[in-house]
Amino acid sequence: MTPAEPRQAATVLLLRDGLRPDGGAALEVYLQRRTRGMPFAGGMSAYIGGGVDPRDGDKQIAWAGPAPDRWAAAFGCDERTARELVCAAVRETFEEAGVLLAGPADAAGGSVVPDVSGDDWEARRQALMSRETSLAELLAARELAVRSDLLRPFAHWITPPVEPRRYDTKFFAAALPVGQEARHVSGEADEVSWLTPSAALAEMRAGTRPMLPPTIHTLGQLEPFPDVAAALAGSPPEPLHPISPTFADEPDGRWAVLPDGTRIRLVVPLPS
Repeated sequence: MTPAEPRQAATVLLLRDGLRPDGGAALEVYLQRRTRGMPFAGGMSAYIGGGVDPRDGDKQIAWAGPAPDRWAAAFGCDERTARELVCAAVRETFEEAGVLLAGPADAAGGSVVPDVSGDDWEARRQALMSRETSLAELLAARELAVRSDLLRPFAHWITPPVEPRRYDTKFFAAALPVGQEARHVSGEADEVSWLTPSAALAEMRAGTRPMLPPTIHTLGQLEPFPDVAAALAGSPPEPLHPISPTFADEPDGRWAVLPDGTRIRLVVPLPS
């Protein structure tokens, strides 16, 4: 059979500094458990993200930070696709967590819009989710620009050819902006959590938090970093090489095998 063409998608590792028991900083990442029964990754814990909307490439969207050509070089794609991916990352973060990575278009110093949780913002978020409005229209109405400098390229995964649903997914890392709070507003998730990468991986290994290989692997990449600043500064070198795993069934279980030989054991979740 001819493999399905991968759909362009953006995923965001939204990060914040939590607190360790001793009062020090502890890197935390925002995870959503996708609603069971969804056609893709139902019941799995995942990051914010989704497919590109063609309107995400609108050149009328005001832009602050690294230009699309820089993102194109990082992800190995053309500039229009790069623009779509960055804007999709911003749009999906607002749709699924109520966090907007944008700031005043004419402001010096790179300020970020503060609180976006009021009724008017919620109405705009709902309109964005229903596609009644586009990201360009939402930002223009508030004279805001996409803050691409708040994002970092982090990983690039492509669903294996054997899967019927395939995504060419670019992973971004971003810090939760000061003054904003992530909210459980996604209709695609039945649970949200801020967890340290170590805690999330421990739950995965215990079978209580199933995840797909890209989530497991990127959590492992985050695990060494003590805080958000270190994680953003330590983003992988560019350009990012796409990862498309193969799978192996062995006596001790099922494994995802990455091109560099890394093996990720797929843990069967415990019954709910």
